[in-house]
Amino acid sequence: MSEFDARAREWDKDKMHMDRSLAIAAGLEEMIPLEPSMKALEYGAGTGILSFLLKDRFAEITLMDNSTEMIKVCVEKTEYHKTNHILPIYFDLEHKDYDGRFDVIYNQMVLHHVVDYESIIGTFYSMLNPGGYLAIADLYPEDGSFHGPDVNVHLGFDPEKLAEILKQIGFKNINYKTCFEVKRESGLKYPVFLLVAQK
Repeated sequence: MSEFDARAREWDKDKMHMDRSLAIAAGLEEMIPLEPSMKALEYGAGTGILSFLLKDRFAEITLMDNSTEMIKVCVEKTEYHKTNHILPIYFDLEHKDYDGRFDVIYNQMVLHHVVDYESIIGTFYSMLNPGGYLAIADLYPEDGSFHGPDVNVHLGFDPEKLAEILKQIGFKNINYKTCFEVKRESGLKYPVFLLVAQK
């Protein structure tokens, strides 16, 4: 069982997860001209906190994650909230092709877990409809203390360098801002950026 499978049932009890999602949802609404006809994909959706905050802003939202337990929680939420337009799917986009097309693709705190993040950004580009938007919320560069030495992840991203990668792939109209700060009991603080780009 993966760490995310093991933590799925407790995930929503962490107030920081909700606070971070609220900040990112507000940022998305501010930085992307959302239309009620849009189809969205949350990649690495976890328990779907962010998408349920945005549930009234889209015609359809696909919740994609490669944790079976996280997706089970998403399914239970869709049943509880009777949100027939929210579609949870278990899928590993890092290793398989998906043939859906979307107007908006967003993720939060996911990219630093993706081994070949440049490849996945290229995949996002191909899955977006013309004029569609990609939104990435993730950590600024950090010293490895966010996850600790036992977790093999990218240690955050410089948004300027990330923007250059997106430009090379074909994205335009790239903007970013600091949208949240994760505060730990140790006193350490980890700022989170929200970067938006258009196809």
